[in-house]
Amino acid sequence: MNKDRIEGAAKQAKGTVKETVGKVIGDTKLTTEGKTDKLEGKIQNAVGGIKDTLKK
Repeated sequence: MNKDRIEGAAKQAKGTVKETVGKVIGDTKLTTEGKTDKLEGKIQNAVGGIKDTLKK
């Protein structure tokens, strides 16, 4: 597991929290930021997976 996968997973978790809090308090900007963070995390995690595959 490389750095990209770890950071991607962390970013996804952070995005989930932001999205949930945004929904609870009715803050659409925070909800959108959360969704964006989750997407960035998924992409970064996928890049890390590709790097891991190429190393093997």
